Order: sequence, then C-alpha cells, then structure tokens
Amino acid sequence: MTLRLLALALLSITMMSLDQRQHHMDSIRAVLSVILYPLQQLIDLPRESSEWLTESLASRRFLLQENSRLHAHQLLQRSRLQKMAALQAENSRLRKLLKSSSRVEERVLIAELLAVDMAPFSRQVILNKGRRDGIYTGQPVLDADGILGQVVFAGPFSSNVMLITDPSHALPVTVNRNGLRAIAIGTDKADQLELSHLPNNADIREGDLLVTSGLGGRFPPGYPVATITHIERNPNLPFATVFAKPSGHLESGREVLIVWTHARTTDANKPGESAHDEEAAQ
Repeated sequence: MTLRLLALALLSITMMSLDQRQHHMDSIRAVLSVILYPLQQLIDLPRESSEWLTESLASRRFLLQENSRLHAHQLLQRSRLQKMAALQAENSRLRKLLKSSSRVEERVLIAELLAVDMAPFSRQVILNKGRRDGIYTGQPVLDADGILGQVVFAGPFSSNVMLITDPSHALPVTVNRNGLRAIAIGTDKADQLELSHLPNNADIREGDLLVTSGLGGRFPPGYPVATITHIERNPNLPFATVFAKPSGHLESGREVLIVWTHARTTDANKPGESAHDEEAAQ
C-alpha cells in the first residue's frame, strides 16, 4: 500500500513537472474553468445579491429623503409666492390710498380693519385706530374709490365705523353731472343705496355719479359715493325710486383712509380742543 501511494506521488510530481515545462494541462484547465464558472457564480450569488439589495435600499432611502426635502422646499416656495402676491396686492391698495389722499388734500391716516360687527340690521366695522391717534366721532372714512362711512365711536385704541349702507346712515350727495342735491340712505344691502324724496321729474339718469356735497362739513366735497343703477318712476307716487351702487369697496377692503376735514383740522389747533374731543367721544 505504501509503495502504491509512493508511486502515485511520484507520478503526480512527474506530470506536474512535465506540465510546467511543456504546458500539456492548459487545455484541460481551460475546459475545467469553463465548467466551474457557473458554479463559482452560483456560490458568489448570495454575496452579490446582498450587496445589490443593500445598495438599492440605500438608493431608495436617499431618493425618498430627497423627494421629501424637495416637496417641503416646493411648499415653502409656493407659500412665499402666495405671500408675495398678497404683499403686492396690499402694496397696490396702499398706493391707491395714497393717491386718493392726495386728491382729498386733507390730513389723512391709514387704518386697518380689526373686525366686522355681526349685529343684525347693522353694518359697522372696527378699525385699529382710536383717540390716541386723534380719531374723533363723526370722522369720515374712505378707501381708494369712494366714501365708506364715518366714525360713530372712538375708543382709546380702536374705533367703530358705520358704513354708508347701514339703514340708519344718511349722506348728503350731489349728482356730478348737473349738481342735483339728494340724500343717500343705507338699505342694509352691501351694494345698494337709496336716494330719498327725489321727484319723478328730477333730472337723474342711470350711470350718473353721486359725489359728496360737502353740506354739513362732515365729508369732504366732491368725493365719489355711488353710481345710479336703477330708476323707477311711478306717476301715482310723488317720488321716484332710485337705487345706487357704492363706489367704495365696503365688503372687500382691509385698509381704509381716515380723513380730517378742514374745519376739524383748524379747530384741533385751538387750545383745549383735545379734552373736548375726548369728552365727546366718551
């Protein structure tokens, strides 16, 4: 047995020596490598699969995180664009207010709406300006397009404004086309005023512009109030039914213009006037 093993060992050494010298086993080795290649791939498959899966999961996690970050960034940019649009609209409104203030040619103050009075049969709003800002009862309030109303109560830090559409509000107006005088009364509707006690033969037409007459000295004269929208003349009635649409944005504006009339500005320079104003407001 020992002699047989020794003979096999000598034979193997001899063949290896011959192969090293004459390369007789290259072809056999090439064939074996081709046969063993699928087996090697099969053995290496779990490792490669594990690496691929790990890389895929990492890539997917990165993509999800990147997608979430980009989505948040997009929402932020969209919110900034919305804020930019709001700022542009506010800037436009303020420019209109400043332009209207130059037309009024009086002392003016820009105020903002704090709240809307929800009481029935009443149309009032609350502003963020009060007596500490010089606001007084009866002071006219405008916007960029027309008369809004007047202050009915001035507190220390805020004030209540009655809109011209309030049923208890009456405003002296004149027809801009011919100077016809009338009284515009609120109807409790957001977009409607009524002209009272106008004769059937009064020279008034649909589309006529109504402006403040300045009578009473409370509102500055010549400022737009409303436009005539409907006229109904009944021969059996002494007066015509006339409705008008306010020029100001009573339901949509946020910034308003508070105006000091010329008479009030002059009186405000007199000694002791501020104390009298405070007592009147209280």
